[in-house]
Amino acid sequence: MKPIHYGALLVLGAVWGASFLFIGVAVPEFGPLRLMFLRVLIAGLLLLVVARLTLRQTGLRETLRLRENWRKYLIVGLLNSALPFTLIAFSELRLSVSLAAILNSTTTLFTALVAAAWGSERLTGRKIMGVLLGVIGVGVLVGGAPLTLDRGILMAVLASLLAALAYGMGAVYAAKHISSLPAAYASTAQLLAAAVWLVVPAAMAPAIRPSPLAVGALAALILVSTTFAYLLYFFLLRNVGPTRTASVT
Repeated sequence: MKPIHYGALLVLGAVWGASFLFIGVAVPEFGPLRLMFLRVLIAGLLLLVVARLTLRQTGLRETLRLRENWRKYLIVGLLNSALPFTLIAFSELRLSVSLAAILNSTTTLFTALVAAAWGSERLTGRKIMGVLLGVIGVGVLVGGAPLTLDRGILMAVLASLLAALAYGMGAVYAAKHISSLPAAYASTAQLLAAAVWLVVPAAMAPAIRPSPLAVGALAALILVSTTFAYLLYFFLLRNVGPTRTASVT
């Protein structure tokens, strides 16, 4: 990894870390499904504009090739956005922002295991030790949280861990199948595919009029923690691989 990669990881960690705060503010008013549908749809459309402008300036003629790749985009959209975003938003209805972020750090553990299972990266002794220490550490952190471990909290914790597993699977799948695309196009494909998954569930969710604070949190979530963040994410995925990229959590 070069200094630019470490710098990108640091910035991505900051903007994705902030996303837990923005979700925590917005999800009680929007609800998990509607909040995440708006997040992926608007961010995907913004990134589509960015992709077109960027490619026009560079003279490249890369396209999304939807007829060939739509299945891949739907899988990446489900694993890397629609499913984990919604699960994290659901968990933050019961968990603190910090605990939700800590649980999301298990993404690195799941990514290492999935990458080894799918044959894209070797699971070395050091990685195995890291996975074991990570699992123990998460158990200690969750057990020491100032929360009553009732059924609702345990379901929220499980939702966060399932989101991390989905991220791990999504990172490995995306590295194999769409990381060759320019970062803006890969991000656009993933987010708009996620919007396809969420459009019907979001339409069925009850609608309320959100406060200006919740709308502001949604705007920050879209612009900073999604549009900008996914440009960095696919840049890293293409250059340093899925496990190192997942270490951003």
